[in-house]
Amino acid sequence: MSDLSRIVKAYDVRGTVPDEWDERAAEALGVAFGQVLAAADEPGDAVVIAHDMRASGPALAEAFAAGVRAQGRSVIELGLASTDMLYYASGILGLPGAMFTASHNPAKYNGIKLCRSAARPIGQDSGLTDIRDRAQALLDSGAAPPAGAPTRPTERRDLRPEYAAHLRGLVDLSGIRPLKVVVDAGNGMGGWTVPSVLGDAVLPALPLEIVPLYFELDGTFPNHEANPLDPANLVDLQRAVREHGADLGLAFDGDADRCFVVDERGEPVSPSAITALVAARELARHPGSTVIHNPITSRAVPEIIAEHGGKPVVARVGHSFIKAEMARTNAVFGGEHSAHYYFRDFWFADTGMLAAMHALAALGGQDLPLSELAREYERYVASGEINSTVADQAARVAEVRAAYPEATADELDGLTLSFADGAWFNLRASNTEPLLRLNVEAPTEERMISLRDEVLDRVRR
Repeated sequence: MSDLSRIVKAYDVRGTVPDEWDERAAEALGVAFGQVLAAADEPGDAVVIAHDMRASGPALAEAFAAGVRAQGRSVIELGLASTDMLYYASGILGLPGAMFTASHNPAKYNGIKLCRSAARPIGQDSGLTDIRDRAQALLDSGAAPPAGAPTRPTERRDLRPEYAAHLRGLVDLSGIRPLKVVVDAGNGMGGWTVPSVLGDAVLPALPLEIVPLYFELDGTFPNHEANPLDPANLVDLQRAVREHGADLGLAFDGDADRCFVVDERGEPVSPSAITALVAARELARHPGSTVIHNPITSRAVPEIIAEHGGKPVVARVGHSFIKAEMARTNAVFGGEHSAHYYFRDFWFADTGMLAAMHALAALGGQDLPLSELAREYERYVASGEINSTVADQAARVAEVRAAYPEATADELDGLTLSFADGAWFNLRASNTEPLLRLNVEAPTEERMISLRDEVLDRVRR
């Protein structure tokens, strides 16, 4: 029997298959999703469902669809898709959606990202807790899923051509200088979408020479985990960029909603720098707009937003929190330290592909190499995210807080401690794994290393 409290997180469903959840749990979640949509008078009579390349995806998605259909809604099945393609479908069709993916997690995991129509997020505070409780009650009863109306049909659609055309309409790459781009799809969904958007699979060719790495869809991740946030998973991309003399490299995570960038030297460009770069581009188009960032992005991000006439607003980590704050403020753009990038022109949803296109447009629109172009957006020295397995996360965070009474504390998302010399760190519990995540930034490398090692010692002792 699945304990859904273990797998329903702050803003999605995530757990191992089949020990933490299976098709029965997926069907119960589909029933509950249909019930919650009906209770909220959600417009439309269908749900869009898609899955990534994980082996468990098709069966889980079909079971969920059966639950949805039992509640009187038809299903539009996209089959294989990236998460941002599911958001595109939800937005363009005006329908709620369910994406079966565990993003960057190892192969044994799977999950669901749910949204209302127009890609509006569903998190713990906006319906996910209700869905969990309804589904758990159904599982505990052992009863068959309740039928709310005659079972509705399933329609299968491939929206890749329309998705690619939509993104190309938002960022015009046709006039940039020729660029050689290495793309590491990590055997994830980037291997499905990059040929359509950046290549010539469905639309005319762009001035891009794409060098593909690991485009074969394989949910066992035979080459490396599809988690570019871990530096170990960028090594192949960095090597290929140098070997091919490429202008830049792009790495996508498993469901291709995140994109990481390396420059022509094979050196990573921080997601904070990409956030600042895209923010500057969007503020040039929409002067005075709001831009969202989370507490873990570099302090350079709000500085650069303000310097370009924008209004920086901070929000909690996580797509449902960022999207909700973007909708509330009508923000033009939002960026996270984890390389999630959100766009008002994309229903406030995150899309790694659109962020990659902005990076390509910025680089291809001038003559400097990416290392020099990015330098103006990188002002401080950051540790990157460092994970530590900790049994009692709350107790350890409290111990760290007590060790720095001189620091200014903020608890919007985890614990952020800021020091008088401009250094700061954020320590927060993972929403999906038994980890504490540490990010440190300082004006100098020496200060960053010293503070990083101090905090890690206290976290791991």
